[in-house]
Amino acid sequence: MTERFKIIGKEVTRRVAVICQHVAPPVIDGARKDPKPGGYSDSGADVAFCLRERGIEVITPVSNPDPKRDLDWVFPDSAEGVEAASQMGATVIWANTVLFSGHPLEARLRDFWIVGQVPERQQRVDDKFATNAFLRARGLPVAASFVVSRDDVSTLAQRALTFPVIVKPVRGRGSQGVCRVQDRRTLISSVTSLFESGAFGSLAIVEEYLPGEELTVTVMNGPGSTAFVLPPVRRFNHLDGIAPYNGAVAVTRNSAALNAAELSAAPVIALMQACAEAFEAIGAFAPIRIDCRANEQGDYMIFDVNAKPNMTGAGRPGRDDQDSLSAIAARTINWTYGDLLEAMLKMAWNICDANV
Repeated sequence: MTERFKIIGKEVTRRVAVICQHVAPPVIDGARKDPKPGGYSDSGADVAFCLRERGIEVITPVSNPDPKRDLDWVFPDSAEGVEAASQMGATVIWANTVLFSGHPLEARLRDFWIVGQVPERQQRVDDKFATNAFLRARGLPVAASFVVSRDDVSTLAQRALTFPVIVKPVRGRGSQGVCRVQDRRTLISSVTSLFESGAFGSLAIVEEYLPGEELTVTVMNGPGSTAFVLPPVRRFNHLDGIAPYNGAVAVTRNSAALNAAELSAAPVIALMQACAEAFEAIGAFAPIRIDCRANEQGDYMIFDVNAKPNMTGAGRPGRDDQDSLSAIAARTINWTYGDLLEAMLKMAWNICDANV
């Protein structure tokens, strides 16, 4: 993009509208990103409800939203949904959705302050293989992997591999479609099943399996637009080596922030620095979550960068166990869920003319 960006200041009037997924991401180079059931309306409602509770003006589709009804709090990310939010006075669009080149919001970036990624950059990061290759080329620690197409499945019988390995979609979401396989026969059947499901397109990633501890790291904009790394969160209670999908098991049941002693360990310090460098390298404008695991030597390797991390949080009725991994990390530095959201809001961005 030729435009430059600036950061929102406290003096700007904030009238926030949260948008959620209504427009399905396109198939890109054979890879499909499966839309999320509910379109992130649950986390969108958590965000809108919490911001309003903190006294921030939040624009909603209905005048008296019910805290138990997700869709009362969020607008669809269609052109019509964004226009409806605009007509109701929104000055900030909180893009709690998957953005991509050509997304309806892209044509309206000059009209709002944005909490979320630049659409084209999010599209790039959503390609897990390309993103990991990009970070690896910059000298960052990244798990080894290769891409398989439908036409390549037959070649897996001859390829030199060390098992177990991970099979996952190129444009996946969370742990959906991810599995660990122990032998070549299961590898071939797993890749074939992934393609036959139709949910993820005609490309898959085969990745080395990292046997050590899994940590997830949230990185966001800090003062001066530098990367600010929240303390890593440990994942446990894996199912066959894979963290379960958060739609099936709340992450509060299988995740915990590291303590002070663990944070001071050299491999953890090195990981946090690598994640900060990854954030800056991809040009993120909103929080990202980077999933990592330790190899046999105890060194942490990046295996998944999430440009749109889940942002659920406790607050609405019946949502007490719904803190996201980023919210868990924030509580380690004595931030509430609302503190995390306000920090994100302060880092909203807008396109401005090059002469400004």
